[in-house]
This record gives sequence, C-alpha cells and structure tokens, in this order.
Amino acid sequence: MNVVVFGAGGRAGRQAVAEAHRRGHEVTAVVRDPARHDDLVGARVVAGDVTDEAAIEQAAAGHDAAIVAAADLSVPPHDFFTTSARALATGLAKAGVRRLVLVGIATVMPGPSGTRLMDEPGFPDEFRPFSLGHAAGLEELRASDLDWAYISPAGDFDHAGARTGRYKIADHGDMASRISYADFAIALLDEVDAPRHHRAAVGVREG
Repeated sequence: MNVVVFGAGGRAGRQAVAEAHRRGHEVTAVVRDPARHDDLVGARVVAGDVTDEAAIEQAAAGHDAAIVAAADLSVPPHDFFTTSARALATGLAKAGVRRLVLVGIATVMPGPSGTRLMDEPGFPDEFRPFSLGHAAGLEELRASDLDWAYISPAGDFDHAGARTGRYKIADHGDMASRISYADFAIALLDEVDAPRHHRAAVGVREG
C-alpha cells in the first residue's frame, strides 16, 4: 500500500513510518521542514502542513491511507486540532483518500466510571486545554465523511519502552497504563492494513 504519514518527525510519527516500512508499504513522510529530518529512513520525506487542505491534497494524492501524528504546540490546541481536522476532511477527500488513522489522547476517552478522564475529579488543570483541543478536533471528524479511526494510548506512552509486538484494545481509559511508541505504531498500521474500527475512537494498552 501507499501510506502518507503527517507529523512524521515526532516520536509517534517516526514509529509509524518505521512500522509501515517494515510491512513493505511505500511511505511518504510529511514534516514541516524536511531539512531537519534527513534521518527518516524508509520514506520519501516532503514538506507539508496538516492545517492546509491544499498541502494535504498534494501530499496525499496517490495514497491508500493517511496516518496523522501531528501537533503544533505553538498554536492554541483548540485552533490547531479543529483546523487540522477540517483541512484533513477536505484535503484527503480531494486526494481520493478515504482511510484516516489518527494518533489521539487518552484523556478524551471514558474512564472506568464512564466519565471522560479529563472530566474526572483531580484532573490537572494545565492539561485541560490540550485535551479539550483534541476533543474539539474529534467532533470535527465526526462531522466529516472520512472513514477514520482515532487511536489513543489507554493512558500514556512508555517513552523508553521497547517493541514487544503486542497490544490490546482497552476497555476504558486508564492513566496508569503505558504502551511503547513502537507497539502503538503496530496498532496504527493494523488499522491501515485491516481496519476494524470505523468512525470510532478507541484506546490501546500494552499487550
């Protein structure tokens, strides 16, 4: 398959590129500044902006699926995630790409009580704007016609974790849960190769 990865320069994006390459896919890695990412191997590296529908259309043309692992911390989270979701809906449609798999965040997922993790008592206020931004972007996706899957860690990433080759779909969000970036990338590419979740948000945990 031909897979385009937006936000390929970050930790999740890099692992998605590596996993796609490992599976024999042709990979286009989209970053803001290709000169800063000449160490990305197994992919054609191009410049692009996930908030620009024309740039998305250009980068995604001829691909079978898109993975998005992009974030811009210099922009208010609500603005970035809603703008990028709308641009993806339009740009990917124009490029003829229907399947979209996004890297999400656990805090928009229901916890054991059924309440979103970010709405549970004691959730740190400093993390709330970023979580609300993700949630707003997710609502934009629900209004689109794309076949999307929003995949988030059940809790957070194990930043030093190794690839085990395993993961599980989580029943609910759990902030104590951890998963390595490499194992998380397996979940992303499984949703490209053999989609199980359609227009749905799911969490994954360590296997």
